[in-house]
Amino acid sequence: MQLSNRVAFATGAGSGIGRAGALAMAAEGAFVVVSDLDGQAAQRVADEIAGAGGQATAMALDVTNDAALQAAIAATAAAHGRLDVLHSHAGIQIPGTLEQVSPAQMDASWALNVRSHFVAAQAAMAVMRPQGSGSIILTASNSGVQYDREMIAYCTTKHAVIAMAKQIAVDYARFGVRCNALCPGFVDTPFNLGFETQMAGRAGLEAYIATSIPMKRFGTPAEIAQSIVYLASDQSSFMTGHALVVDGAESL
Repeated sequence: MQLSNRVAFATGAGSGIGRAGALAMAAEGAFVVVSDLDGQAAQRVADEIAGAGGQATAMALDVTNDAALQAAIAATAAAHGRLDVLHSHAGIQIPGTLEQVSPAQMDASWALNVRSHFVAAQAAMAVMRPQGSGSIILTASNSGVQYDREMIAYCTTKHAVIAMAKQIAVDYARFGVRCNALCPGFVDTPFNLGFETQMAGRAGLEAYIATSIPMKRFGTPAEIAQSIVYLASDQSSFMTGHALVVDGAESL
């Protein structure tokens, strides 16, 4: 298995892509710490992993609480003697143009979509740099490599995540720690509510998918999960500072 004897910490892993990534890493042999704002959802994922023969623990975690996030990552490393993978996934999607998004909404987007990744990566690096290895995966979006209409908060923060991943990569490659940005396109999860709202409902979103994505379909959480395993494992050992876009060619 590709992740045997490795320890992974995942945020926003109680549903959707985060859940799929946690399940996939566990299936490849990793011990996965499943964290989510919804502790019950995190526990269900951990139970699902255990039911399939994998290893996991769960915790409720608000990633905008710096001290709690730092402590959770440090405690994971202390309990297992190492930390091999961080998948910092938690995020928020607030639709709107410059005139529609309030400063408070922009602050909320920045806190969850950018700052929490920074705090998580910093806490993970405190373990990974001394051990001389590790893979940090920051979830961005294909919105970070293009410009979605009327999504200023989301696009701004996702572009920032990619820049941060690249900066971490160039600064820490010599220490054996890799950092990449995961950039999914449309995956059929509740996270698309902001786009659904913008497109006047589910029918509008489905029409967009059919006409604007060359593959004419949503991606699936399982498809994105395979990219998470790839970035977490030695398959991508010479890849760092990359924005891995998985979007059915929407951004082309």
